[in-house]
Amino acid sequence: MREVPSRARMLGLAGLLPQIACLLAVYLGPAEWREAALVIAALYAALILSFLGGTWWGLAAGAPAAERRSALGWLWIAAVLPSLVALVSLAPFALGYTGAEPSLMMLGGALLVSLAVDGRLSGLAPRWWLSLRVPLSIGLGVLTFLIALG
Repeated sequence: MREVPSRARMLGLAGLLPQIACLLAVYLGPAEWREAALVIAALYAALILSFLGGTWWGLAAGAPAAERRSALGWLWIAAVLPSLVALVSLAPFALGYTGAEPSLMMLGGALLVSLAVDGRLSGLAPRWWLSLRVPLSIGLGVLTFLIALG
């Protein structure tokens, strides 16, 4: 991650802190913190997943006009999917179901799968993009899985 600009690196890594706090609350905190930590972790993972889709949308929108019209059709679609996955994963809460574990598993998986899109962004994303995205997506995805299993 040395080639990643320091501000992007530090803010990206700081983005793992809320999930780390939820993990600690689930595993080490009092029992009454568990449900709140699970829900907060699911909300945070969904928020970050949607944010990631927004970054892809921005990369597609910033591409040269010819690419935007033809070669990047897949990226426009991929950019919308994270928000839809986040919505579907949180829908059980709106329907009154309790237990965030299935939502967390879905979100953790989606965060890991997002690397497939990031890997196809060469030429659109900065050269250092994957150096930042790989540890952040793996980190957040694995933390989210661990919280679900706690």
